[in-house]
Amino acid sequence: MSEQARQQVWLITGASKGFGLDLAETLLHTGHRVVATARRPEGNLAALVEKYGELVLVLELDVTKSEQVDAAVAAATQRLGRIDVLVNNAGYGMVGAIEESDEREYRPMFEANVFGLIRMTQAVLPQMRARKSGHIVNLSSIGGLVATPGFGMYNGTKFAVEGISEALAAEVKPLGITVTIVEPGPFRTDFLARQDMPASHHIADYDQTAGKMREYAEKQNGVQPGDPKRAVAAIVKAVEGENPPLRLLLGASTIPRLQGKIDAQLKDVAEWRETTIGADFPAGE
Repeated sequence: MSEQARQQVWLITGASKGFGLDLAETLLHTGHRVVATARRPEGNLAALVEKYGELVLVLELDVTKSEQVDAAVAAATQRLGRIDVLVNNAGYGMVGAIEESDEREYRPMFEANVFGLIRMTQAVLPQMRARKSGHIVNLSSIGGLVATPGFGMYNGTKFAVEGISEALAAEVKPLGITVTIVEPGPFRTDFLARQDMPASHHIADYDQTAGKMREYAEKQNGVQPGDPKRAVAAIVKAVEGENPPLRLLLGASTIPRLQGKIDAQLKDVAEWRETTIGADFPAGE
């Protein structure tokens, strides 16, 4: 395989820290070209340019701004010729009960986590369709499959990512484009480090439910079991594999959490089966 054939162009949103930065570094180290984007591209991304030179293109990009999305995709394509892999990584979380969450806190999160992902995907898809190839990697979470008291608003964004991605995968598969949803558990990134992560409003009645998750977010930052570098290596392995998965769970704790939910759902289905079937018109009517 030639160097050109092996080398791909990856565009990563939210690349200045966390999974985004680790993924960019891993890809650059192995010779891929990377478009590393962030709202504030100075600092870590400037260091990537110093180290890897023309292999990396750093762009300022706020995925909540349509004009910046279009400009970044155009600049990346003009400079590097194409985008082979789009990684929708930009986003963040918040913790607090649903009732505690203020619209000024959760609406911007939906703008970044959901609508920003849609904007980026729509901007890149035309060139992937034209080439009949491409891969879209959407960063979800185990919280996109299993909801937890205290993370309800964040769960809402990631459940949306799951549904959008699942439908998208079916739409673009006949066009030669692949979609992978990445669902990490707790990893030692800065996800829990945001000072404004907890909802500003506090209701004592939720202390035994959502309140426990506030405590978790405070105490677990920096001691999560997941290794970010192993996670991004797994993402690259999945994208480069012959049969990339639609869903890629990351971290051992994700498996029992998902299995527990599936078992509970199947239990409800079995116990309420007759009620479910009885909601249809009788046969022949």
